[in-house]
Amino acid sequence: MDDQAAAQDLESGLEGYRKELTGYCYRMLGSAFEAEDAVQDTMVRAWKNLGKFEGRSSLRSWLYRIATNVCLDMLHAGNRRARPMDLTEATPVAQARLTARPEITWLEPVPDGRVLPSVADPADTAVERESIRLAFVAALQRLPAKQRAVLILREVLAWKAAEVAELLGTSVASVNSALQRARASLSEYDPSDSDPADPLDEEQQKLLERYVTAFQGYDMQALTALLHEDATMSMPPYDLWLRGHDDIVGWMLGPGEVCRGSKLVPTVANGSPAFAQYHRGRDGEGYEPWALIVLEVAGGRIGAMDFFLDTKRWFPLFGLPERLSTGG
Repeated sequence: MDDQAAAQDLESGLEGYRKELTGYCYRMLGSAFEAEDAVQDTMVRAWKNLGKFEGRSSLRSWLYRIATNVCLDMLHAGNRRARPMDLTEATPVAQARLTARPEITWLEPVPDGRVLPSVADPADTAVERESIRLAFVAALQRLPAKQRAVLILREVLAWKAAEVAELLGTSVASVNSALQRARASLSEYDPSDSDPADPLDEEQQKLLERYVTAFQGYDMQALTALLHEDATMSMPPYDLWLRGHDDIVGWMLGPGEVCRGSKLVPTVANGSPAFAQYHRGRDGEGYEPWALIVLEVAGGRIGAMDFFLDTKRWFPLFGLPERLSTGG
């Protein structure tokens, strides 16, 4: 094999790990865009240092070591990402105000297709999807960076303690200790479980169909019938979040009244059902992007609605149309 062919094979080998590395970096960083930057940096570093790769570990382990170091460097440079409920208590609707907090680095949604590799085992698929849910990734952001890496590698990716110790340049005892502390921290935060949704079963499909009908018809009675009593609603980049039927409906029929007449287009985000929300265009023609709505479904009802309002970032990332026609 000539040098050019060998280089092409190696490049193909590196690219084969891009998606799973993106998933790893997303869990570490809480940002789809930063995760892609981290993986690109990982690939560049790997390519430049191929001469130092002696084959004592697998190519995969070597890439994860580089990616971990890239993520740790990025985490040292900034604050952890958060959701509104990580910062304040729920606001009663009577006191609700939309206050943008640009100084906060918000947790970001991610398309499943960018971070979830194709795996044959349904159990592995369920773990992968559960570990990118917004609540779980938000919980990860509360952990110190190295604890975060240990938890992801051990609990999500099922690496052995000795493999993680080698990757991090530490001892097995240190890895096990970090894992115990990470588990204890997560148990205090207690991110709630969500229903498996890959693929959606018939009951879940009907639930989402009813959600679309209720939201597009702006039928608050029908909408609240689909929500858990303590369901939450958030709207990053605003720090406001609401809990419970009365406050959610109060908002939707008050300041949120601008959502009346919207259209929803289904998508998936963070292992969960999601919708692109389009609002009637200001020119009266068609519909314009308004929000990316990510739902948490548990026990046959909706437990959370997160409205991500920076559509100039999210809609292109998710491959969503820039506009809907009036007939569409």
